[in-house]
Amino acid sequence: MHDEMDVFSFRNDRDPEKGDLLISEPYLPDDNFSRTVILLAEHNEEGSLGFVLNKPSGVKLSEVLPDLENVDAPLFYGGPVQRDTLHFIHCCEDYLTDSVEIAKGIFWGGDFHELIHRIKNNLVSESDFKFFIGYSGWAAGQLKNELKVNSWIVTRNFATQQVFDPEPALLWKSTLENLGGKYKLFASFPQDPRMN
Repeated sequence: MHDEMDVFSFRNDRDPEKGDLLISEPYLPDDNFSRTVILLAEHNEEGSLGFVLNKPSGVKLSEVLPDLENVDAPLFYGGPVQRDTLHFIHCCEDYLTDSVEIAKGIFWGGDFHELIHRIKNNLVSESDFKFFIGYSGWAAGQLKNELKVNSWIVTRNFATQQVFDPEPALLWKSTLENLGGKYKLFASFPQDPRMN
């Protein structure tokens, strides 16, 4: 019986760090985070901050940034905190002034006007950046408590292109499948547990 329980346990093998992905358990009862993959941009004793990678807002970047009138890149829902703020991550080959590296080759923020200039002049492609409305945040100790109750899987096993995929409908499933083993089983769980 113990082994059977382990198969469906979301035990985390390590503590989260900046640059990790948080993958929600299949039936997380919070609509904000149902079947989400979050990139942690910050994690320390004061709390954690990240961006949901797989929830397009239904709005195009050009609709909120008039300077980018010809850019059809989607604007993503970063999380439920401060939905009136705009954030971005990027993987620009040339370092963007004041950006912070959160994982190898993945940066958070930086000179906004510099990025807009690069986008307008086709110096970067749509697969080099991602914009978010709002963010996901945890107070000190809050994420640790959520990990104790198996709400999230922590991993650094992902490719940069997965983070910047403009149509990440399958990101939650593919990220779990890439982890293999019992996580592959989680990926095939139905969205509604009553449907099996």
